[in-house]
Amino acid sequence: MAPTNTCITNQFRQLIYYHIDNNLLKNALFFAERLAAYDHRSTESSYLLALCNLRLGDNASAYEYSKAAGSRGTHLGCAYVYAHACLALQRFKDGITALEKGRGLWGGKNSFGKHSQFSRHSYPDAAAISCLLGKLYNGYDDKKKAISCFEEALKLNPFMWDAFTTLCDMGASVRVPNIFRLSPEMQAVLRTTPQDIMDLGSQPRDSSLGVNADQTHRPGRPAALVADPADPFNNVPTKTVSGGLFGTVGMSQKINESNPTLSNFQLLGNGNSTVMETPPAPPTIDLTHAPNRRDPGVVSAYAVEPPQAPLRRTRTLHGIGMDLSSDAPKMSRATSRRVREGYENTEDSKSSRNLRGTDMAPVTGERKRTVSGQVVQPRQSSEDPGAPQRRSVRLFNQIRPTSKISSSSVATIGPAPGRELKKAKPPISRIMRPNSSTSTVGRVVSGNRKPVEQQSESMDVDDKEPTARPINHYMPSQRPEPDSSKHEEAVEWLLGLFKRLGTGYFSLSQYACQDAISVFSALPKSQYETPWVLSQIGKAHYEQANYADAEVYYKRIRQMTPTRFKDMELYSTILWHLKRDTDLSFLAHELIDSSWQSPQAWCALGNAWSLSRDHESALKCFKRATQLDPKFAYAYTLMGHEHVENEEYDKALTSYRQGMSADKRHYHAYYGIGRVYSKLGNLERAYKHFQAAATINPGNAVLICCIGSVLEKQKQHRQALSYFTKATEMAPKSPEARFKKARALMALGDMEGALKELMILKDIAPDYAMVHFLLGRLYKNLRDKGAAVRHFTIALNLDPKASQKIKEAIESLEEEDEEDEPSMM
Repeated sequence: MAPTNTCITNQFRQLIYYHIDNNLLKNALFFAERLAAYDHRSTESSYLLALCNLRLGDNASAYEYSKAAGSRGTHLGCAYVYAHACLALQRFKDGITALEKGRGLWGGKNSFGKHSQFSRHSYPDAAAISCLLGKLYNGYDDKKKAISCFEEALKLNPFMWDAFTTLCDMGASVRVPNIFRLSPEMQAVLRTTPQDIMDLGSQPRDSSLGVNADQTHRPGRPAALVADPADPFNNVPTKTVSGGLFGTVGMSQKINESNPTLSNFQLLGNGNSTVMETPPAPPTIDLTHAPNRRDPGVVSAYAVEPPQAPLRRTRTLHGIGMDLSSDAPKMSRATSRRVREGYENTEDSKSSRNLRGTDMAPVTGERKRTVSGQVVQPRQSSEDPGAPQRRSVRLFNQIRPTSKISSSSVATIGPAPGRELKKAKPPISRIMRPNSSTSTVGRVVSGNRKPVEQQSESMDVDDKEPTARPINHYMPSQRPEPDSSKHEEAVEWLLGLFKRLGTGYFSLSQYACQDAISVFSALPKSQYETPWVLSQIGKAHYEQANYADAEVYYKRIRQMTPTRFKDMELYSTILWHLKRDTDLSFLAHELIDSSWQSPQAWCALGNAWSLSRDHESALKCFKRATQLDPKFAYAYTLMGHEHVENEEYDKALTSYRQGMSADKRHYHAYYGIGRVYSKLGNLERAYKHFQAAATINPGNAVLICCIGSVLEKQKQHRQALSYFTKATEMAPKSPEARFKKARALMALGDMEGALKELMILKDIAPDYAMVHFLLGRLYKNLRDKGAAVRHFTIALNLDPKASQKIKEAIESLEEEDEEDEPSMM
């Protein structure tokens, strides 16, 4: 098989990156397959093919294409894609091994501050890979190493939010202020000039590329001038001008290849500018020497200050009359007038008019001369050869005090230095008037590098109006140099914001719900009124069983973002607890209509069926949610609750254990198992699982009450009372906790304390039948028959289903009266 053409390979890569950056992933995959077929030996081809499959969600194909180089850790891109595919396919050990083998490729690399709309890095740095490695260790159930990797990622880049949230979700103890702070390394990066940042961050995508890996085209700016002819972003053949990748090239393409800025100049004239055909140029143009650069062969067009230009040879591009020297520095206004007027005099000379009538060019071997016959001496350039500001270098050299050209030539070409000029008129560019009858070949003869611009008036500019030369928009030096102190202040402000967000999230992950609400409520209004923050506050109220307050926040989220599915399963559970059947049904159907592939939508529909007592339909919905997302722990828990309602305790235990397997800190599953064991009479196991759930969420009053109930069943009333008291302190408005506390006090004989708790409970839940029933029993023990009968009657009216038990309690009062009468005799 014939060897691959490097230029064709780079063009393939340019097409792939272009379509990836524009989210045209199917196109990118098509070109990646073509590249892999053309250059199947290159690991870069395998990487791009695997990357496209990963972006499209085909994890199995990404795994296969990146396995050869990724599993050995010999190519950073392949190893990263391979590890991502392993994480999705739950092949955690394979992904860990690949990244650990390639540690030498990514260890110590940090690209913080080097990504913008103008630049990017194709390969990940140490912070991103450490975060991915932490996820793999977490999936592999190695919590210690996972925490270590996440910590390393946050040390390198405190904005690695995914690493922080995963640490919180794992239950790790995190010192939030120590994470979101400006480290000395970040200060050094922020205080570095943008030019230094680009130089330090210049890493090629592949050894065969001569372009920065983090370089992308800025709209309206020219591409970077690259010394290596194998540049995927510039269609430049291998060091030749006469031939090209797509066959013989014309004059305009030769100009584009010798100076990429000229091709962009034509675009500003609405495509109407024309360039005259001239004989071919010399076969080679040497642009390979680029001194004073840390990355040889690359001259960035996006630097804030133009870099040092390479030392050029004395040869010129004779075929098209173009000098590859750099642009002249800025001149004073008076000097600019003299140069331009002298230039017009030159074009009106007889020699120039003769050359306009022919398409012949000077012989290749001759030196370039002016119309007066003066030989132009080449000079060393200190400017960037790719700078887009086009002026006549030859004429400028003739008027500079340090020029080697004799002063007589200046007098011949331009006006006298003391000549007074009239007020300048706005410049008229030939590119703006493409149909003008004036030819442009005279500019080529004079050595100017702008063959398409012609001005008929003086080029002096009014101070109030900007120059109408669109080429100035390309100058990197005109971009305002960012102030490092302002950048540092901006980063500090962001770190302060993320510190507050992180503090709230960490508090909520530790179920310190009231602290989380306080932190989130103190955020600026613009940040507070966002779906993510409102969702966190609603979740905090939900964990405190404040369902009415939580409903307010989730209702606002639905108004702001009707297409949001995250946390909607919690909203549906809140409506289930509030017995809002109409609202719950509407929410479920709205979510299902929006997306059938959302597990949250199926959970909402299952809760709607559960509220209507159709447990079989609810089970089908929850099962569908687990099929869509096997790691959705809450769906397994809801499924277990439905099995409990159907008294299918074995199936319930299976569902709860699946939820525990999906999320080890999902305390709802531990609570469900404890509830099942409590119903089965296995109090020891019930106590164990309730205790495990309370360890995860120590602020949940319901779990504390469950532990007290188990102890109460074991006749340990004193210990049970301590748990009930703790629950009432956590949730003073919880009817269940206060009711159980009153019952424990009655069991211990503290009737006065029990009466106090029941009177508070009567005000909290006046329609709670069990409260009045317990008050009847209390007054019965206090020998207050009238009050006892009154509360028994109220309980009977509130709960007719318990009429049998209440009537028995009333009859017992009459029996006690009959027994007391003989004793009094």
